[in-house]
Amino acid sequence: MAPDKERHTPFLTSLIAGGMAGTTVDLALFPIDTLKTRLQSPQGFVAAGGFRGVYRGIMAAAAGSSPGAALFFGTYETMKPVIANLQNTYRGEDASSPALTHMISASIGEAAACLVRVPTEVVKSKMQTNAAGASSLSATFKLVVSEKDGRAFGSQVFGGLYRGYGITLMREVPFAFIQFPLYERLKVEWAKIQGFETSPLQAATCGSFSGGIAAAFTTPLDVVKTRLMLGSDKNGVKYHGANDVIGRILKEEGTPVLLSGIQPRVMWISIGGFVFFGAYESYRSLLMNFPR
Repeated sequence: MAPDKERHTPFLTSLIAGGMAGTTVDLALFPIDTLKTRLQSPQGFVAAGGFRGVYRGIMAAAAGSSPGAALFFGTYETMKPVIANLQNTYRGEDASSPALTHMISASIGEAAACLVRVPTEVVKSKMQTNAAGASSLSATFKLVVSEKDGRAFGSQVFGGLYRGYGITLMREVPFAFIQFPLYERLKVEWAKIQGFETSPLQAATCGSFSGGIAAAFTTPLDVVKTRLMLGSDKNGVKYHGANDVIGRILKEEGTPVLLSGIQPRVMWISIGGFVFFGAYESYRSLLMNFPR
């Protein structure tokens, strides 16, 4: 394959490789994610658990990581040639933008993945911050489903499982807009320099760098997402939407709080990007070369 040509990955291959990569990175880096979530908790880092029990909620993460990542990459890899062809048809090949293809494809992939990722995040966040009633995975799941207060999408059916779906999309779409065009471009330029396709290790480096940059820029959205998923502040006063969270943070806690957890978030996603994209490219290469 020419280094500057858009590659095609079959749907099933990207689905399996994405699922395996998602499980690999989420389980490997779960303690860092726990510390980040506790730093963003309205009750404070120590009250939320501090350095104790950093693996609380790992079963919820394990249950959602594989299908979430599989949905993302299955959708992302499927949409890339579709968006590229649409651009070629309506704008012409010379005017087509690979970056736009990656942005749109990644955004659609994130919307699909969040159908699994958000319920997982809600349950996991409750367990990571030692919320009342979140003593086990099953107890936390029942607790969240019982929260039929109208503050989440489809709350009468799903309870609080989809609390924060909107703000999660608002975080993930800008994240994808930054990360994936940068990731794909870095791979293309690296391949051009060496004259052949990047290796999984090189792709992992590109994923780490692009992920760290995207993580830093989207930290305020991540803070708002965490607060919405937890549902209430340190005094038990419920949050009512993203605007309410932002307004109360600015009024009661100050602007710097919107950058809470930026260090572990950037570290977690940079390391996670290395592991995730390295694992994805390795699994993809293995599956593409598997005898049929």
